[in-house]
Amino acid sequence: MKRLFLLILLSAFAAPLAPAQRISADGGPQTLDFYAEHFFSDIYFHFSPTNGTSAGLHQYDTQLEDYSASAVQREIAALHAIQQKIEAIPADSLDAPIAGDREILLGNIRSMLLSLEVIRPWEKNPDNYSSGITQSAFVLMSRKFAPANTRLRSVIAREQLMPQVLLEARKNLKNPPKIYTEIALEQIDGSISFFQNDLPAGFADATDPATRAAFAKSNAAVIQALKDYAAWMKSDLLPRSSGDFRFGTDTFRKKLAYDEMVDIPLESLLQIGYGDLHRNQLEFASVAKEIDPTKTPQEVLALLATIHPPPDKLLQTFQDQFSGLIGFINSHHIISIPSDVEPTLEETPPFMRATTQASMDPPGPFETNSTKAYFNVTLPEKDWTKEHIAEHMASFNVGTITSTAVHEAYPGHYVQFLYLPQFSSKIRKVLGANTNIEGWAHYCEQMMLDEGYLPTLTGSPEEQAKQAKLIRLGQLQDALLRDARFIVGIRMHTGVGGPLTIDEAAAFFSKEGYQSPSIGMMETKRGTADATYLYYTLGKLEILKLRDDVKAKQGAAFNLQAFHNAFMQQGFAPLKIIRKSMLHNDSPVL
Repeated sequence: MKRLFLLILLSAFAAPLAPAQRISADGGPQTLDFYAEHFFSDIYFHFSPTNGTSAGLHQYDTQLEDYSASAVQREIAALHAIQQKIEAIPADSLDAPIAGDREILLGNIRSMLLSLEVIRPWEKNPDNYSSGITQSAFVLMSRKFAPANTRLRSVIAREQLMPQVLLEARKNLKNPPKIYTEIALEQIDGSISFFQNDLPAGFADATDPATRAAFAKSNAAVIQALKDYAAWMKSDLLPRSSGDFRFGTDTFRKKLAYDEMVDIPLESLLQIGYGDLHRNQLEFASVAKEIDPTKTPQEVLALLATIHPPPDKLLQTFQDQFSGLIGFINSHHIISIPSDVEPTLEETPPFMRATTQASMDPPGPFETNSTKAYFNVTLPEKDWTKEHIAEHMASFNVGTITSTAVHEAYPGHYVQFLYLPQFSSKIRKVLGANTNIEGWAHYCEQMMLDEGYLPTLTGSPEEQAKQAKLIRLGQLQDALLRDARFIVGIRMHTGVGGPLTIDEAAAFFSKEGYQSPSIGMMETKRGTADATYLYYTLGKLEILKLRDDVKAKQGAAFNLQAFHNAFMQQGFAPLKIIRKSMLHNDSPVL
């Protein structure tokens, strides 16, 4: 019976469905499952084999993305075809969780089409090419899922295709925004250094002479191709880079709807962002006054920036927080932690250090041979000046260290990873909404302090009370950073609430988000491409509202741990789908 059903489905693919044709309700779940498998194998991972490697599907390891314009058109055609087929499956033929999977899949397909057809980074963003091939090599180096010689042969196979990628870039890039070309030029030295230094060092244990000789040849070709690409960008592309990075109102709304299932009018959304910004600013001022009533909030912030561990103790400081976080989560019944295995703390890989202070790098959902999760922390470089080290370590003050440990590890991203085996479908293991993923981690920063968590404090009771307030101040500074992203993203890309130039946006991060000028500019540059990076605060606010609504519905029976467990088991679905599952209604997310 199953074989016959699959043959029928294969026939359906051979003859595209007419727009009005619908699948029988009786076969809806099986049809969706089949089309989802087709989407992942023949579209999602086929056109992005680097994502296949990251997911733990190593049949893709020797393949590289085809960056040609013709490949883009093939992907667009394939996405339109699968979209039509999935839309033909009646949602009312599916149980709620499977109907949710259908919506997640359709949202991702629509977002991919929006990117390829409307946003068009393949025509506008030169960094997509140079950083893209760097990531393709990195994912083969970073995890020892196979012997070094085997993985190095996969690197060689990919490297042999990389010079062509940079030639396709020259053909595809039409009129990129100047800021995109400038960012690509800033980043490319890191990519060249990665291939010159990091990649050979990462395969120092590869012993096969023929493989090492082939790698030396392919690697040298990639390095030269990147240098040529950098020279071309500087002399040819940069002078004619006059495009507009702004998404515009319609595209911004669509991306938010497809990625996050949020359709709140942008004017209302902006008011929500400003409301959270002002609440956090008021609380920051209140806590700062408790610490030292003679100083302004900015002066107290400057004091906070100086209270951090020595650089050579930074990794150990994070490690020391793990046991306290785990103990608090268990004793206060915050969430069930599915494993006793802790993430492995490591220094951030060199080519990521310019843009990353801390990150969680878990294995892909289908990885079976390299199952460690790495908590990466960026340490100061040995050749930095004292001023540079001080500015960097200010990001790891007593408050933000706690927020970062919570966000990246317990009960943030690492705990999310530990719940992956409980996700109900492949769709929810691979695809996700950032309002869920980043929203959860950001929500945890506030929630853990609200529930009473503090790391081990030292000194007199008065000194400990001051340290506790400084930790809250650090959490609020991180919240203000995310609030600034929320507002800058909308205003910079849509003009709603008043347009912002790049310099004005950077100044907003400093003045309203309480960030240093250098962080403000870095965050603004990120926002020129990551337009909807409001998802941190938006997701946190959605989760807080969901928690309040579940609590109102359950009354005295409400249990925080049960709520968090149920939320986590839903996978990385948009909050709209999770609300329907947990509240059994379609009430607004905010």
